[in-house]
Amino acid sequence: MMPQSLRVNREGWHQLMTAFGLSENDETYDSLLAAYSEKHRVYHTLEHINACFKHLDAVSQQATYLHEIELALWFHDVIYKPFSSTNEEDSAELAKSFLSRNSIEPKIIERISQLITLTKDHAAPQTGDGKLMLDIDLSILGAQKHIYAEFEKNVRKEYKQVPLFIFRKKRKEILKSFMSRPRLYHTAYFFDQLETQAKSNLTLAIANL
Repeated sequence: MMPQSLRVNREGWHQLMTAFGLSENDETYDSLLAAYSEKHRVYHTLEHINACFKHLDAVSQQATYLHEIELALWFHDVIYKPFSSTNEEDSAELAKSFLSRNSIEPKIIERISQLITLTKDHAAPQTGDGKLMLDIDLSILGAQKHIYAEFEKNVRKEYKQVPLFIFRKKRKEILKSFMSRPRLYHTAYFFDQLETQAKSNLTLAIANL
C-alpha cells in the first residue's frame, strides 16, 4: 500500500472545504469513506483515491483550479455499480447536489461536474485541468508491472458475476481501444513518466486474455 496523501484524511478534507469557503462538512466526508468501502469494490476503493491524490500532489503546480480537481477526484467514483452505465453521471450529480446545497457558484459546479464525467470514456479533454484529471485517473495503466497485474485481477473480481469468456472479450475490447490511441496521456508529465510502461502493460494484458 502506498503512503497516504494528506488530502485523503479528515484534516485534508477540512482544508479542501476551507478552500471553497465552506464548513467542515464531516457528514459528507464520512459518506465518501463509506462509499469507497463498499464490499463489492476491489479496485475502486479509497486506495484508488489516495493514489490519485499522490499523483495530484506531483502536478499540483500545473492545475488552474487545483481544489476543483481535488473535489472531482473525491467524487468521481463515489457511485460505482459494476453493471451500471451511468456511474460517472450519477457521481457527478451527487457532487453537484453537494455543491449546490453549499451555495457554490454554478460555473464552479459545472467545471467540477465536467471533470467527473470526463472519466466515463476518457475522451480528449478541452482544458488543462481536464487533461490532468484524466491522466491521474489513468495513471494505473502506467504503474509498475506487478501493480498493474494486480489491478487487472481486481477488475476481474469486481466483475466476478460475469462469465469468464464474456469478461475476456469485453476487457480485451476496452484495452485495445486504449492501445489504438496515438497517446494515452495528455500532459507531458504523465506521458514522459508513464506512457512507455502503460503500453507495455496493456500489450501484456491483452495477450493474457
